[in-house]
Amino acid sequence: MLPRAKGLIFDCDGTLVDSSSAYSDAWRAGFRLSGVEMDAPWYAARNGLSEHVLMDHFEREYGVVLRRDDVVTTMRRHYLHHLGDHLREVAAVTMIARRFSGNLPMAVASGGSKQIVEASLQALGLTDLFDTIVTFDDVGIAKPNPGLFLEAAKRLNVPNELCLVFEDSVQGIEAAQRANMPCCDIRQL
Repeated sequence: MLPRAKGLIFDCDGTLVDSSSAYSDAWRAGFRLSGVEMDAPWYAARNGLSEHVLMDHFEREYGVVLRRDDVVTTMRRHYLHHLGDHLREVAAVTMIARRFSGNLPMAVASGGSKQIVEASLQALGLTDLFDTIVTFDDVGIAKPNPGLFLEAAKRLNVPNELCLVFEDSVQGIEAAQRANMPCCDIRQL
């Protein structure tokens, strides 16, 4: 797929950045405001869901009503405060990004918040590899809706079918398919 690609689009969390333990700790801090303790296996089964979808699951499964703004504020503050403790590159993917940076137009398209995505990429020295970064804050729609990938292709000025997406989640792979973009499931790398 790489030889045919005229643009590359990378998911962030789980694809470029191994952030699962950072998010697990941060969500535990946020959900603790409800008086209920989230366990790590519960989060691991839902890793990669957008903030509001994850909170929907938590409310439904734990029988609580969250003060969502407070939960998100606490989660993000905790994540940003501790991000240096947990983040690592996904080397098989960042190697590809480094190889093609400056040679092909490249974007990050993440369902995360702009604040967290940019901080994560900056912490690992990855920001300058990409021509643009598209987040949930830019489109307001989570994967599997293709909006993030469509906006990234538009910003790169590359036709959808010529953008190769790198993804790690079922929702992201479905979003790429719905955007008519070939997709590399990085779990296979």
